[in-house]
Amino acid sequence: MAGSLSLFSPLVQTWFAEQLGEPTEVQERGWPGIVSGRHVIATAPTGSGKTLAAFLWAIDQLLTGAWPCGELQVIYISPLKALNNDIQRNLLSPLQELRARMTAAGMEPPDVRVAVRSGDTDQSERARMLRRPPEILITTPESLNLLVNSKRGRAVFGSVRTLILDEVHSVAATKRGAHLITAVDRLVMLSGEFQRLALSATINPLEVVAEWVAGRRLETRNGQSVFVPRDIDIVECSSIKKLDVCVRYPAVGEKAANDKNVWLPYAKAIREVVRQHHEISIA
Repeated sequence: MAGSLSLFSPLVQTWFAEQLGEPTEVQERGWPGIVSGRHVIATAPTGSGKTLAAFLWAIDQLLTGAWPCGELQVIYISPLKALNNDIQRNLLSPLQELRARMTAAGMEPPDVRVAVRSGDTDQSERARMLRRPPEILITTPESLNLLVNSKRGRAVFGSVRTLILDEVHSVAATKRGAHLITAVDRLVMLSGEFQRLALSATINPLEVVAEWVAGRRLETRNGQSVFVPRDIDIVECSSIKKLDVCVRYPAVGEKAANDKNVWLPYAKAIREVVRQHHEISIA
């Protein structure tokens, strides 16, 4: 299979081609850097597949056994707490599909777990995550800070390979962003160096935000400790998302038009559209 998708295992290649077709621009351009382990910041319009671009290599590595299960490998951080449960659902769907394909092929798929940790997570679930960390943790900047400040929380971070920072355009220039990036740098002290993947809608100046995401690494040169900027790939996609708009009006009879329940046919039509599209894809 041609293109960046060929970097993945045959299982993931086949699933992606059958379910999603061709990779989007941000996926095609972002995957070479992600697969090679480089730090990457990708900016592209909403709905262009940034989130799946960031997650797919980790999913591939976990399912094929290249990364061991049973320990925290991937952290996804979004400042939008309300979307975290959607991200979890949309990760579980491809994981379940890929696991089913592995089973059908006679392979034993590993148990890749995805958990959400936020201020709304109940205490028993938080304790369960600490006892048995998920392979993929979805959290917020505030919860990350609480975890790296907690003795029990710090114990789960020794194996992190990939950190995904979503919606960086909304926090980079804020106090909340400073709170986030200092927690990320403290995470290095617990995990060692890990790959940083940042996702954003249009942002300017992109180079400055990329430098903010990458941060600096402490090195010893000529017997002195110096901070050296980390290299980071910039993937900037400005393609415009094409939309097909269709305006429809539900049939409303003469009686209904004169009735106080005139909105019922419209509500029914809207419910049907919502039902058909209730799964929000990360692709």
